[in-house]
Amino acid sequence: MASHLRKPDWLKIRLGGNERFTQTKRIVESHCLHTICTSGKCPNMGECWSRGTATFMIGGEICTRSCRFCNTLTGKPLPLNLKEPEDVAESIRLMGLKHAVITSVDRDDLPDLGAAHWVNTIHAIKRVNPLTTVEVLIPDFQGKLELVDQVIDAAPEIISHNMETVRRITPDVRSAARYDVSLSVLRRIAERGVVAKTGIMVGLGETEEEVLELMDDVLRAGVSILTIGQYLQPSRKNIPVVEYVTPQQFEIYKEKALAKGFRQVESAPLVRSSYHAEKHV
Repeated sequence: MASHLRKPDWLKIRLGGNERFTQTKRIVESHCLHTICTSGKCPNMGECWSRGTATFMIGGEICTRSCRFCNTLTGKPLPLNLKEPEDVAESIRLMGLKHAVITSVDRDDLPDLGAAHWVNTIHAIKRVNPLTTVEVLIPDFQGKLELVDQVIDAAPEIISHNMETVRRITPDVRSAARYDVSLSVLRRIAERGVVAKTGIMVGLGETEEEVLELMDDVLRAGVSILTIGQYLQPSRKNIPVVEYVTPQQFEIYKEKALAKGFRQVESAPLVRSSYHAEKHV
């Protein structure tokens, strides 16, 4: 059965444990910050934290959506922490980051879906760290493009929004997001002249043809950076893995994506949307 597939050797994870890892962990915990590294059980946490990089997750740790692939807590979120933008900015300063990546939970409970909190966080980072470039991985804001515009106007260098999977599988794994809504968000980002980036997971039962169709769809929307990684089931309550895609197939996806016209492509089993993000600026 798909839920009992054995992990292949190429998915072995290197754990971090050097001094930089410990320092990064201390800074994150001392400011009571949330990271997608921990909440999403990212397989690259050891490598990234050992390099002094982390992807901060704002808006709290409880998401209003319950996507079947995601391990983030679902339920009724707490009120926003109004100190969070400054805390994130100060942590980035202490880490000495040249490039900062920020993501968030979905906050469908808020009147503006969290857009103003996003803007405040970007402004705080840029004020405290004027030489740090900023990449944001945003939700779909329910397709309300005026809210996407607020984030764009805050002037991050890269705006990412993940498609997550191909059109056919989207309803099975994403609780509220819609394929065409995500395309509209990416299109708006690119139309406004900002670098648009997206990421997908494979191993959910998609075909190569469907992955190539998704590439064409996001290219037409103006996306220039693409990440492709293996879906890993974070817990028994999440959707099971259908297939462990081989490193050779990931290389094929990378070659075909570059041939189609993407500017940068990260494609490997352990790639996640913020993996080596500093190279994408």
